[in-house]
Amino acid sequence: MKVIQELVAYFERRGRLTRIEIRKLLDQGLLAGDAPPNMLNLCDQVGASYYFRVTGEAAGSLWGTDIYTGDSALAVAAVHAGLVKIGETAVVRVIVEQPRSQYQGSVRNGVTSHEYGQYGTAYRLSAV
Repeated sequence: MKVIQELVAYFERRGRLTRIEIRKLLDQGLLAGDAPPNMLNLCDQVGASYYFRVTGEAAGSLWGTDIYTGDSALAVAAVHAGLVKIGETAVVRVIVEQPRSQYQGSVRNGVTSHEYGQYGTAYRLSAV
């Protein structure tokens, strides 16, 4: 699945795949895999994007607001970001970001994220 997502991201960055084409791939179940617990093993390339089916959770480690540390729980970040509710499943887009020197904590959608200093990997989430 990682290879397929990397190919899609490659073509998407170059404007070769439209949002409609991506939606068709998602609807056919060809693009989104089940979400990993966090993004630690997928934050190699800044700008890479992945599509995951995520089920929202309230409990788990979470650092940052809008941009989260790579070890932050993906299912919790999706709730914090307002993309899913607790127990709800949806496909989200995860974009690897340049690591930050500081991650700001906040409370959103009933989930608390914590502040953290410099961390080596980062990601943000968006709706599909």
